[in-house]
Amino acid sequence: MLKILDRYIIRKFLTTFFFMLGIIMLLAMVFDLSERLSEFIDNQAPISAIILDYYGNFILYYGNMFSSMIIFVSVIWFTAKLAQDTEIIPMWNSGRPFHRFLRPYMIAATVLMLISLVMNHFILPRSNQTRLEFEERYYRDAMNVEDYHAEYPGNQVVYFSSYVQENNTVNDFVLEKWDKKKEREIYFLKARTAVNIPGTNKWKLSDYYERFLGYPNDSVVEGKSKIVSFNFKIDEMATRDNVAEAMTYSELKKFIEREKEKGSGNVPMYEIELYQRTSYPFATYVLTIIGVSVSSRKKRGGIGGEYCFGLRNYFYLHFCNEGNDCCSNENWFSGVFGCLGTECVVRIDCLHTL
Repeated sequence: MLKILDRYIIRKFLTTFFFMLGIIMLLAMVFDLSERLSEFIDNQAPISAIILDYYGNFILYYGNMFSSMIIFVSVIWFTAKLAQDTEIIPMWNSGRPFHRFLRPYMIAATVLMLISLVMNHFILPRSNQTRLEFEERYYRDAMNVEDYHAEYPGNQVVYFSSYVQENNTVNDFVLEKWDKKKEREIYFLKARTAVNIPGTNKWKLSDYYERFLGYPNDSVVEGKSKIVSFNFKIDEMATRDNVAEAMTYSELKKFIEREKEKGSGNVPMYEIELYQRTSYPFATYVLTIIGVSVSSRKKRGGIGGEYCFGLRNYFYLHFCNEGNDCCSNENWFSGVFGCLGTECVVRIDCLHTL
């Protein structure tokens, strides 16, 4: 059962977090609008779409992304304030152990962690889909793809030299089919241009050449125009790097399996996105423990030192996880900070028992 002190700390934690979240998101929206206003005007984006489709989902996406940082700052802020106002001293004088003092923090951190998990797996994918569609329509430049190569189910290998989104045209399209053992080519198709009919698997080929290989049915067919059906669409070939953000957990799992079959080099990036959706919310616990540990004792110099220490450690962890060169080792960084948090708890607990 929660005591009055527990409810007091939980209320302080949550109100400080949501207040800081609102302030930071408001500032982020102002800076983002100042950067993109000219594009919105040039592309005649409706005000309702800017507010609802873009900035409504902008707040959800970036608020969740930086929630761990905001939680960290919030914990340091109100805990250091409690320490400076000598509100924590009576707790220590009552003989309360540090782990008991930490309990309401962990309860509040659990609430925020669960919110972040639900956001990552269920709400944000659909929210991101709306936001990314808005960006594609009113902000981003047309997408171009060059030197594409991939393998599709049915032992099909697809090549093309370039794709231009403005006219939805693939140039120098090549399709090869191989037998089940992938030892012998059985079909070859080449076209000067290929256009995927929107919403279907049908493609319109121009100036095409196709050859059926294998004795005695070896034959060649050429023509000016032809409509054929394939088991892939242009949406699977021409994708932006953030396409995974708009997929639910099950959709992303299937997408990764399909990308593996195609031999895509972006599979590690998609897998990191999948794992981060679960791992990042749990960082709330580590950051909460470190934040409480470094700010729960009154210091003569005020709370500036706690902020410098805390923010330095947070940004070190954040940018190491974000950096491409460190992605493969990101779990080690989380482990290091978990050990740091444990050490902080042990040291503070020892100090309070002296």
